Amino acid sequence: MKLTEFFLNEMEREVERSRRALEQVPDGKYDWKPHEKSMIFGYLADMVATIPTWITMEIKQDELDVAPADGSRTKQAPKETSETLLQALDEAAAGARAALEQTSDEHLMTSWKLLARGNVVMEAPRHVMIQDTINHWAHHRGQMTVYLRLMGAKVPALYGPSADDSRF
Repeated sequence: MKLTEFFLNEMEREVERSRRALEQVPDGKYDWKPHEKSMIFGYLADMVATIPTWITMEIKQDELDVAPADGSRTKQAPKETSETLLQALDEAAAGARAALEQTSDEHLMTSWKLLARGNVVMEAPRHVMIQDTINHWAHHRGQMTVYLRLMGAKVPALYGPSADDSRF
């Protein structure tokens, strides 16, 4: 199996799992967090919805500076409803899908860099970075389901049944 096929299949499974989690996002909880050191729920849900854009960047760009020295980071409007988060997921997944369909396994073997203030903090072949991104996505989705439980929202079945969802 080609790497591009593997990642397309993997991404589709993770998109569906993310969709199930994002469908449970309650209104009015954007700024909620379980602890003072925790990230706010809205930011976490936004990441779950948009992480596929990272795959697109890892294919189409050679590097990304997450903390440019000039402070110029792109700020996006908060996505405060399940509907806007699901729309963002669909758009992000479509972009990643297109990037994977248009690339080659040879390109996925080339190097990609993550920078902070111009300094390389991570460098690896693109396929490694994409796999790490998918793992990172699952990690943040797992955090999100803990937040959902603590807020009293339903937790969907993702890799097996949950107390709220027995599909499987």
